[in-house]
Amino acid sequence: MRAVAHGLHLTQRMALQQVLAPQLQQSLALLQAPMLELKAMVEQEVQQNPVLEELSVTELAAQERHEREGAPAADPADPAEPPKDLAFDPATERPTDKPVDDFQAEFDRLAQMDQEWRDYFSETNVPMRTREEDEERRQYMFDSLIAGTSLQETLLEQVRLSDLGEAQRSIAEMIIGNIDDYGYLQASVDELAFSTNIPAERVLEVLKVVQSFHPPGVGARDLRECLKLQLERAGRQETLEYRIIDQHMDALGKRRLPEIARATEQTIEQVQQAVARISHLEPRPGRDFLPDTQQYVLPEVFVQKVGEEYVVSTNSDAVPHLRISNTYKDLMAQPNSSAEVREYIREKIRAGKFLIKSLHQRQQTIVNIAREIVQRQREFMEKGVVGLKPMTMAQIAGVVGVHETTVSRAVSGKYMETPQGVVEMKSFFTSGIPTTSGAGMSNASVKELIAGMIGQEDTAKPLSDEELVKRLSEKGVVIARRTVAKYRTELNLLPSHLRKVY
Repeated sequence: MRAVAHGLHLTQRMALQQVLAPQLQQSLALLQAPMLELKAMVEQEVQQNPVLEELSVTELAAQERHEREGAPAADPADPAEPPKDLAFDPATERPTDKPVDDFQAEFDRLAQMDQEWRDYFSETNVPMRTREEDEERRQYMFDSLIAGTSLQETLLEQVRLSDLGEAQRSIAEMIIGNIDDYGYLQASVDELAFSTNIPAERVLEVLKVVQSFHPPGVGARDLRECLKLQLERAGRQETLEYRIIDQHMDALGKRRLPEIARATEQTIEQVQQAVARISHLEPRPGRDFLPDTQQYVLPEVFVQKVGEEYVVSTNSDAVPHLRISNTYKDLMAQPNSSAEVREYIREKIRAGKFLIKSLHQRQQTIVNIAREIVQRQREFMEKGVVGLKPMTMAQIAGVVGVHETTVSRAVSGKYMETPQGVVEMKSFFTSGIPTTSGAGMSNASVKELIAGMIGQEDTAKPLSDEELVKRLSEKGVVIARRTVAKYRTELNLLPSHLRKVY
């Protein structure tokens, strides 16, 4: 048998590998970035490229007014008309082999347009808003934000206002340090006593004081104690709900209401009413002090109904408007500028113009996709989720004239403000469920129907998955029972035997 040699060896091989150019990568990144992230990316580019500057609100208003009054062709550096120094084919997503325009001729036109703009601004005497003023206004907004107070800080403040002695305050601070963000004590009294060499009786005594602080239920060691503390604070120790929590917590968690009724010698109706009152208690006392995790979004496009048609418009106010700085254009025009300086400025101007063009192309691509979405989802604009129709990205890509991956990038993290509220653009793309009419229905619409049926069911006789299948079939929706069970689970709805209320 021939032996096989083991070890490390160097080998060479040839392979073809497609690599995106840096400028194309930047264009794709701008297309995929949501509005808030886009603004941050553009601000970073402005800081790195000295020839770029952002137009102020006053300049934008004056420019629009100037265009309405019949101004000549727009500045090539303005996003309204992207330059043609680098041709780009959105369908193939790669630079074409079209020749690059002569830079000197383009620069001469640029300088002429700049002089016309300067004359116009001097004639109209429009006040120029400087970047320093914008920075001061932005910083004032940040300084005006108020940071929230944590649960621990609130409890420590109540310790300072309490009648506890110095030694007791140190114990209270130790207890508060072991309370989590939801308001529960994560260590037992024995563990706290052992770690601090303080008698358990003293720790328990101070714990009772901490449990009297706001919010009600804070410092509890489990859910039963948390709910009891809230009822005790309200003086409801003699109520049926207090007895249920104190003696029948396990049965309550499993919704065994008949068992609780027999044990408490109460009727089912009385137990149901008590359980309803228990549901209004707060199982997580520290919830109000949790950091605000709500995400704020800016819609990319707006959809408004004008007459019988839905009009799509872009959120142009939120997109930064850039231009090439006049200072560097003047520096390029000076005859005493060195070749190195002129070459440096030339490259920065080309990079800045490509960024401006990419921003314009991004907005145009998104609005084209949005218009096609609105045209196909007209029933959603009128009825909501129940009117949502099945739609794929390939269908939109074929109409708009871009690749399917471009549509995926364009709708990723983007939002559309519609008559039905602010909706994520990606949510319009859903798979279809067959119907008897052959038109199909989106799975989001089917989920909405299932949620509506369960919401209107008789709680004493909840609908099983099989019964839901039959009701959907009556509405023309052909669906399997396991699919109904899957959608019900995704809606966080319990099975019928767990939804039943005795």
